[in-house]
Order: sequence, then structure tokens, then C-alpha cells
Amino acid sequence: MNLITVVTNNFDAFITVVVLIMSIILFIKNTIAPELTGLLCVGIFIATGVLSPEKALAGFGSPSLITLMGLFAVSSALFKSGALDRVRELISSESIKTPRKLISLIAFLIAPISGIVPNTPVVASLLPLIEGWCERRNISPSKVLLPLSFATLLGGTLTLLGSSVNLLVSDISQQLGYGALELFSLTSIGIPVWLIGITYMILVSEMLLPDRGMNKDFIRNGDMNIYFTEVTVPSASELVGQSVRNSRLQRRFDVDVLELQRNGKVILPPLADRKIEPNDRLIIRVTRADLFRLQQEHTILLGEKRRSYGVADVFSDDEGTKTFEALLPAGSTLAGASLRELRFRQRHNATVLALRRGQQTVQERLGQAVLRAGDVLLLQAPLDSIRGLQASNDLLILDQFEDDLPFLIKKPISIGIAIAMLVIPSVSNIPLVGSVLLAVIAMVACGCLRPAEIQKSIRLDVILLLGSLSCFSVAMQVTGLADLIAVNLNFALNGMPLYFALVVIFVSTVILTQFISNAASVALILPVAIEFSNVLEISPRALIMLVLFGASQSFLTPMGYQTNLMVYGPGRYRFFDIAKYGAGLTLIMSFTVPALIILNYG
Repeated sequence: MNLITVVTNNFDAFITVVVLIMSIILFIKNTIAPELTGLLCVGIFIATGVLSPEKALAGFGSPSLITLMGLFAVSSALFKSGALDRVRELISSESIKTPRKLISLIAFLIAPISGIVPNTPVVASLLPLIEGWCERRNISPSKVLLPLSFATLLGGTLTLLGSSVNLLVSDISQQLGYGALELFSLTSIGIPVWLIGITYMILVSEMLLPDRGMNKDFIRNGDMNIYFTEVTVPSASELVGQSVRNSRLQRRFDVDVLELQRNGKVILPPLADRKIEPNDRLIIRVTRADLFRLQQEHTILLGEKRRSYGVADVFSDDEGTKTFEALLPAGSTLAGASLRELRFRQRHNATVLALRRGQQTVQERLGQAVLRAGDVLLLQAPLDSIRGLQASNDLLILDQFEDDLPFLIKKPISIGIAIAMLVIPSVSNIPLVGSVLLAVIAMVACGCLRPAEIQKSIRLDVILLLGSLSCFSVAMQVTGLADLIAVNLNFALNGMPLYFALVVIFVSTVILTQFISNAASVALILPVAIEFSNVLEISPRALIMLVLFGASQSFLTPMGYQTNLMVYGPGRYRFFDIAKYGAGLTLIMSFTVPALIILNYG
């Protein structure tokens, strides 16, 4: 039957086609946020009667979406406990001196981690560290950052937990009656894809990755989490006797030492080979998270705090004491004077832990730094002092950070819980969603995660997008559009050998994925692709896997996947840099994945 005739004579089919076209345009133009596009489509389907509210909203209650929400919490606990500290230390190792060695480490170590932990937080955690590695070795970030994104994409197809798209495919598969995917359903294809992909990345990186040069101000100071502060090295610190270069300040943490003060004398850079001695005072550039970690481990003491105020522990967990950020607004009476001149501690009963100043470097001692409008102070104060600051026009409270200390002693427990989460579904009848939810409860019960942090860890934009997108597949099935499109496209595949037919479907998915989100491409293509199972005489599960891996090949455009966008700016890439590096990989996968599908399901 003619597709156009059916659409014009069937109101539900007509509405579905209009919504699909509208959503594709909105996804490509990015006029509104993708999750809002998804919610708009759900609303239209319900308002026009194409789908009942139960069917349109079924995606929000799916086991896959609940699994993803739990996985966000488990990942947060792993990062908070320092589970990736060893990885960070390996990246900063002196033995990793060339881009090829770093890319090899990323390919063989970071990619498998992305099979368990969602790739976005992995990239977010390692991006500043790799930028620091590039700066110390005077290597352009463009030579190593794109492989970081690609490696996590390849690793994301090793297990069902590696990507939110995997869980969406599992959800759609179950809704269409083909059953949910299991934890290791992807692994037999994912391992060859990963090994072939990383081999390509390592071999061609030197030739195809551009050298966009260094922009130190952009790399180091563009991070809105970078603070400047003054610290003291206690006699019991493990830094004593180590050079700045070989100390854990740079091996495990991305800390820059800007100035060293010893016995009243100032020692300026270069400081890399300078040995650290007890009671040295350092002016450092550090992220807020790393500052907390170093203080908690007694590696450093906040110098101004210890010397001037004699408080036992600036990050103490005393009841009612909070750590928060405050901005000096225009017109603040604090601007133009130093903290010491203002007697800030006595005046506001609040301790300044560190200072952040936009894109500029602050190289004065913390107490002597002259405050300016726009400065952000990292403060600690009792609740009553915070209320007093909120009532003042001199400081604007940006946020309050409660109980921010990482749980370092919980690292073995959190890793053990994560491993158990993976093992339990494989050796018992407990489904994956149950295992993940039990892992979340275990993380909270063992003190690896606070209940309030569960909500903070969940990416609401991702949940809304994935929950709404499943309505596309349901609408295409209910209205019969999936069957009709498959029939009308059958002529293109008619008589074509199975392998080449799979290549066509795979490439179609890859192309669409470059311009709209991979989740959206899955929702649009999967119901149509499954209809070819009878024509091609292959199981529906094979076509489900084909579309899943096709939607994961985001190697051609920056907007193809969010990790590409995350490295695009810091790497100073141009639009076609990604296509130049990823085209060969996409071509290889276009012929490799269909062959693996036939090998596993043919």
C-alpha cells in the first residue's frame, strides 16, 4: 500500500508523521532543549489521541530508566570515594610522556571503565587532568582529547550499563515484545569493536589529529572551578622531601604551584625540581574538589587559616558549619581592600578558604590579595553568619555546599558494591534494575553516599529525554507506520545479500546519529529496522543490536555526542577535525559491525 495514501487517510498516522518531522527539525536546529522537544511530542500524541497517556508516558516508568537513575547515584558514589584516583595517577605518571602513550592508556584503561560507568562523568572527571598533562609537556590538547571522547564511546558498548542509549534500546525492545537486553548482551560484539577501534585510534592519531597549539589561559583559567589559595606543608605531610614535579600535587592532583615561601623568603618559578620542606608555604592554583581532598588527607594545611585563627580543622564537620561560594557584586564595599585590611574573619565570622577571579591568575598571598568586583570566595561559616552575609549587600551567596568531603575511607566498599552490582544479575535471577537499586541502598547504608546526594546525582535532562523518546517507537507501531515504511523501503533491499543490507541499515543509523541525538535516532529507526527481520530472514534481536551499535558511532560531528562537545572547546578543534579523525573509524565499523552481527546472530 502507498505510504502517502495511508498517511493522508489515517489521522493518527498523519499526526505521527508531522510530529516526527517536527522533532527531527527541532533536534537538528536545537531551537529548544532536546528534552523539551521530547516532552512536546509526548504532549501532542496525548492531546491528539494518537496515544493514550499510559502508552505515551510508559517510558518514564520503564525498568531501563529506573536503572539509569540508580546508575547515576552509584557512579556519584564511586567518584566521590576516589575510585578513579589510581587512574588519575597513572595519567600523570612520568612514564607517560608522548601523546601516543597517553592515547594508549586511555584506550586500554579508560574505555573499559566506560563500560560500567556512564562516559559523560568519566570525561568530565579526566578532562582537567589531561589538560594539565598537556600544559606541563607543552603538547597541544588537540592531540589527545578527541581520543578520550572516542574511547569512552567505544567502551560504552561493552556492557548494557555503558551508555544511556543502551538502556533506551533495551526499553524499546521490551516494549515492542522482543524482551529486554541483559547486562552482557552487547559484550560479544562490543569487545571486537573496542579492540578494532582503539587500534585505529592509536595508529592514526599522530597523522590525523591536528595540532591547534596551546592556549594556556583558556585551558587553565577557563575552568570555573579553579581557585587560588595559600597553604602550608605540615612536617608529617608526604610532600616533604619530594620535588614539586614528582609530588602527588601533580601526579594525582592537577595542582599548580605558583610561588614558594621558605623562612620568610619568596622563591619564584621554575619550581618543578625544588624539594619541598616542612613548613613551606605555597601559593597554589587548585580545583575546589582537590583542595578538599588534600586538606582531608593532611597533605596540606590552609596557611592563612592555621596561622591567623588557630582552628583545628577548616573542613571540620561541626554541626551548623557550611562551605559555600559568595560573589562580590558591583558596588560592594569590600572591593579595593585585602582580606587582611578588612579583617574579614573577625568582621563576618567567616573564613576565606580560596579565591577565584574569572580568567585571571591571582598570585598574591591570600590575605594580601586585593578584592575586586566579580571575585568569587570559597567560604566556611556557621549558619548564623551565612544569614548575616545573605542580608548584606557586600556579598552575594551563590550556593551552599553541605557535607562536601569525599569519603576516602569508603573507596574499597564502594568498589566492592559496584562489582557486586555487576555480578549479581549474572549469577542469580535478580534483574539488573533490582541489582542497581540494591547497590544504591548499599552505598547509602555503608556511608558512601548521602541520601540528599542521590537526587543531586541524577541528570534530569537525560531522564526526561529518554523517558519521552520511547513514545516515538510506540506511535510508529500503533499507527502501522513502521510496517508501511519497511514495506516501502523493501525495494531498496530486495535481492540484496544479507551482509550489504545490514550495512545499509547501519550506515543510515550512523548518518542520522550525527545530526540528532543518538537516543532520538534509535527511537526513530529501531521500530522500522525490526520490520526487516522477516525480509532479511534474521532475528529481530540482530537488528536491535545493529541499530544500537550504529547509534553509538558518533565519530563525525561535534554534536554527534555530548562527550565530543565536551572536548571540542578545550581541544580548540574545528568542525571537520572530528570528521577527519573519525571518518576512517566510521568506515571500518560500517563493514565490521554487520559482519559481527551475522557471526553472532546469523
